[in-house]
Amino acid sequence: MLLSKTLMFYKRKDIQKLMIEQAKDKEIAVRFKDWFGKRPDVLIYENDILELAKKKAISFHCSEELWMNPLQLRTDIKKQEMDELRRGWDLILDIDCHHFIYSKLAAHILVKILEDLGLKDGAVTCKFSGNKGFHLAVPFEAFPHQINGKQVKNLFPEAPRRIAYYLQDKLRPLLEKAILKIEKNNIKNIEKRTGIKAEELVKWKSDEKLELNVQKFLEIDTILIAPRHLYRMTYSFHEKSGLISVPVDTNNILKFKKEMSEPKNIDLSIPFLVRDVKEGCANKLFINAFDFFPKEERSSGPKKEFKLPEEAIREDLFPPCIKNMLNGMDDGRKRTMFTLTNFLRGAGWSIDAIEHKLYEWNKKNVEELREVNLKGQLHQTKKQKEIMPPHNCKRYYQDLQVCKPDSFCAKIKNPLQYAKLKALQEGPKKTPRAKLTDEQKEMRRKHREKLKKEKEEREKNKKI
Repeated sequence: MLLSKTLMFYKRKDIQKLMIEQAKDKEIAVRFKDWFGKRPDVLIYENDILELAKKKAISFHCSEELWMNPLQLRTDIKKQEMDELRRGWDLILDIDCHHFIYSKLAAHILVKILEDLGLKDGAVTCKFSGNKGFHLAVPFEAFPHQINGKQVKNLFPEAPRRIAYYLQDKLRPLLEKAILKIEKNNIKNIEKRTGIKAEELVKWKSDEKLELNVQKFLEIDTILIAPRHLYRMTYSFHEKSGLISVPVDTNNILKFKKEMSEPKNIDLSIPFLVRDVKEGCANKLFINAFDFFPKEERSSGPKKEFKLPEEAIREDLFPPCIKNMLNGMDDGRKRTMFTLTNFLRGAGWSIDAIEHKLYEWNKKNVEELREVNLKGQLHQTKKQKEIMPPHNCKRYYQDLQVCKPDSFCAKIKNPLQYAKLKALQEGPKKTPRAKLTDEQKEMRRKHREKLKKEKEEREKNKKI
């Protein structure tokens, strides 16, 4: 990109003013030709932008998180320190659908979904990414300050990830119908626009109905919703396209054209990330997202028989996520209990061994689950004939903040698969039977006596 082009744009005082307003309390990173400047960095004075442009800066990026002092950030900072330093976070949804028309459609529909959830009067804003997607923004001021006794500012990245999963689930069926409508059910057109084969795009087909699998080309960036994640600032150039990342009127997303983001054509009157919003207007969105849990995508093909290993898999062969769970949890204890039960059963552990491990795990939790929860889960496990593996990687374990992959994780799609492959490499070694506590032994003894009495009573009634 020509230096004269970037200098001409970034020297504008109106652009500098708007960029400095957006940079307040945010960590900034400056991209030059093919490398980023130092991190952390900040933008305080309008003239800073021009001076960086003179040094051949092309684009400017800012954090989703709001900080007390961004310059105190460092690579080895601990979570507790980050929570103390973090003032809040903005929800930034990065929408990319492989084709610009579909990206516009997805952004348009998602704005309507957010408005129906109470985010009105400018609480949700939009901007063109500068290439082929859009960024939707909801300011931190729209969210509740606390939920379940926890400060919302500290629920990062868990909260925005869960919101993104929830919104993606609501968007998917609406986007499928909208795309099929504008393409008049012509899958070949969609194939041409996305570059994805038709057989991969069709989810279900009959004489009356055609269902489109938009998951193949719909991307709402959740993986990159992570601590110190950055996104392109408004009025920043895009290195590849040479266009500007400009705010877009949420009522006219479908009318937006890329020519509107040429430096000479941009409209500075459209706002982005407005902080003067009704406090708590995103409460419904927040609560719905935390009540929502995505269903696993299941194959429509024949069901595979699940085989238990011949010998129970040892604990030292477990994947990092399961080991982290077994160290005790601060939040998500019921989901963890369910996951551990399925994993251990699939790993060939006996019910007695699972019971012992669950009680041992519960003592390590920040707050222990009630015993009735453990007994209920174990009772359900005993009744359940079908053995189900735990959830696939990565989303579920990222939500629980236990996904810390090692080099072996790249080879697998499920934690149980990890353990089985490790066990095959190690060779057959038996797992020692778990020892029961005196209390558990007494419970088993009483249960056996009860069954014995019931059996004797039945035989006595038969004779009579």
